[in-house]
Amino acid sequence: MNILLLGAGGREHALAWKMSKSKHCSQLYIAPGNGGTQQFGTNVNMSATDFKSIVQFCNDRKIDIVVVGPEEPLVKGIYDVLKIQAPGVKVIGMAQFPAQLEGSKAFAKEFMKRQNIPTAAYEEFTGDNYEAGVEYLKNHSLPIVLKADGLAAGKGVVICQTNEEALAVFEDMIRNKAFGDASAKVVVEQFLDGIEVSVFVITDGKNYKIIGHAKDYKRIGEGDTGLNTGGMGCVSPVPFMDEAFMNKTITRIIEPTIAGFEKEKFQYNGFVFFGLIKVGDDPYVIEYNCRLGDPETEVILPRLKTDLVKLFLKTHEGTLANAEIEYTDEAAATVMTVSGGYPGSYKKGLPITGIDKIAADNNSIIFHAGTSLDQDGKLVTNGGRVITVTSLAPTIQEAAAKSKEVAHQINFDGKYFRNDIGYEFE
Repeated sequence: MNILLLGAGGREHALAWKMSKSKHCSQLYIAPGNGGTQQFGTNVNMSATDFKSIVQFCNDRKIDIVVVGPEEPLVKGIYDVLKIQAPGVKVIGMAQFPAQLEGSKAFAKEFMKRQNIPTAAYEEFTGDNYEAGVEYLKNHSLPIVLKADGLAAGKGVVICQTNEEALAVFEDMIRNKAFGDASAKVVVEQFLDGIEVSVFVITDGKNYKIIGHAKDYKRIGEGDTGLNTGGMGCVSPVPFMDEAFMNKTITRIIEPTIAGFEKEKFQYNGFVFFGLIKVGDDPYVIEYNCRLGDPETEVILPRLKTDLVKLFLKTHEGTLANAEIEYTDEAAATVMTVSGGYPGSYKKGLPITGIDKIAADNNSIIFHAGTSLDQDGKLVTNGGRVITVTSLAPTIQEAAAKSKEVAHQINFDGKYFRNDIGYEFE
């Protein structure tokens, strides 16, 4: 089958790596891809949101499956466009309406409320009821969580420790448009104190299969300090995700969510990212995402033994319920190398060296997150998060140690990575 993968990050490199192993994959294209994805397919100079070019490419190259990596094309309606203009293509994603589960925090909260899914208490405010929001924040218990309603590249969530800070952030979001249109509406949430974990499923809108779970490390500094990032590393499986907690997650969250999709007639043939928090012994939903996470993808796919493309086909054939999911017994740990200055300003176009000298090791995989090739075909940095190293080993500690060892061998000016991924499980 001819497959087109949309996206350019570490998630897409991991998806390309995994799909290229499938007997069902005959030709893989990645648009636009990065400096590493060309190892597994053909990079296409085409934006993931250039719908006109994507439709033409699908029709010209007889594409069978389109896999949508990032959230923006989904929220903007790529699924709907392809269904009409390239009707023979199987799209791994969802229609624009259910994509609001990620595109709008308020939409997601309202869905959870309708389906009785445990989540933090909340209220939503806009410029129209701004003063009511001010009064609400003045009397809210601490800490207070403020979320820009729309897509804000993972940066639209602020945890405020004082009412004064919350009021300042609230004004910045709505009146000063700190996140542009994304913060025209702000969701104010109750703060839940616990440990975060993510669970990933693939669904046809009626049936589902769990394909992995992981714990991400968002803060730039060791010991989970400093500014939030897109993710500095990840581990899987998560030790506290025992059978009892997973059963609660399935019965209280996953099954009611998928049942809600069917009940509300969502067109959904893709991934669901359940961003959860463990409060005591109970799971609550922090957020939904309508795609795989990054860098979570880089730890769950190396542990997934099942053919991913075969799962994609089953979502469209109506046979997903019969799919068998297999995992390796080994643990996986990912370490993300980032550019100096990230998550603030950073330089691009810096030469990357050392990768070609890393000894081939079946238990360590290098995924490119923010790289490209310069005019001379040499690998350079092209983002804040640059290279991901994922390793497999009998324990999280051993996998993390191996990933750090490999990360030390990768070089570019200003390189930084966290040395403590998985620290709380030692």
